[in-house]
Amino acid sequence: MRAPSRPLRVAFVCTGNICRSPMGEVILRDLLEEAGVGDAVQVDSGGTTRWEVGNPMDPRALAELRTHGYDGSAHLARVFEPAWLAETDLVLAADNGHATVLRRWARTREDAEKVFLIRSFDPAAVAAGTLEIDDPWYGDQDDFERCFVEVEASCRGIAAEVTARIRTR
Repeated sequence: MRAPSRPLRVAFVCTGNICRSPMGEVILRDLLEEAGVGDAVQVDSGGTTRWEVGNPMDPRALAELRTHGYDGSAHLARVFEPAWLAETDLVLAADNGHATVLRRWARTREDAEKVFLIRSFDPAAVAAGTLEIDDPWYGDQDDFERCFVEVEASCRGIAAEVTARIRTR
């Protein structure tokens, strides 16, 4: 009998880890549980800065998740450490600025190649050429609603990709 391999590791990254990346973490975790592969995947999130470390999710992001049946109440912000790149299989950046930082932190080409924009897993976003998720923190509730829609659509594609990877391991 083959020994179980380590969980596939996925991490979402934004600036402070209080809006976009924790939304992705919460949504993807739930989608993977629904797909029956939650035990085979470790989903995390972090920020590229230490500005919000230890703070809960932005209340507007939390409210938007709750509106759609997701629970992000346990989230506390943390920073994505550069060393995590070597341990993570798929690193999902909210925008090009985050992707650039993450690729700069990568010690190997293989680690840099693990970095993708979150929306690159949403076929509609790819077709429209709109792969970045704007930071809703500066906006109003409409911006948080838009952010949620973009993140959830992307997470559906990410869940399909991750499920396929797990089944071919």
